Amino acid sequence: MSDYDVVLLIEQALTTADARQVRSLHEGLEEPVRYHVLLPMEDAAARIEAAMGSLTGGEMLASPAMTLTDVDLDAVRQDCRDRSVADLEATLAALRTAGMSAEGRLVTDAPIDALAATITQVDGREVIILTRPHVVAEFFHLDWTSQARRRLGVPVLHLLEHETFDEQAGGGEGAFGV
Repeated sequence: MSDYDVVLLIEQALTTADARQVRSLHEGLEEPVRYHVLLPMEDAAARIEAAMGSLTGGEMLASPAMTLTDVDLDAVRQDCRDRSVADLEATLAALRTAGMSAEGRLVTDAPIDALAATITQVDGREVIILTRPHVVAEFFHLDWTSQARRRLGVPVLHLLEHETFDEQAGGGEGAFGV
């Protein structure tokens, strides 16, 4: 009996509750389920740019408090890598604690390209994308889920990280309730 391979594209570390929700989706399957986790690594340059924007309050100042030459880009890159590795390890631990067979890797290229390559490599049967809500990207169908649905020939499910199924269906306030 061959494995039922599921590829997870995540944006941040999954909690134990997230892992249990994912596992619940495959409880009735007869074949063993194997999960392949992809976590895109945070972009160091984007992180610095965002920090610079918050330092200046979004306005250009004549003499900014900090310049890019003051930033140790290698240190920021290493910090991004360390955080990503920790998030991936925490995710794999949560999945394994929930009784799942899981492996994972960091992604440095375009997430949807990595997703498509992994689906082909492992003969994936479905994709689950777990993200925070991205209202604007979702509205314009530029989000990972929309891109994956257009490109891949397998079912693609989008779940919101850190929300139960009821919260995602409007049964609760969720992470962004008012």
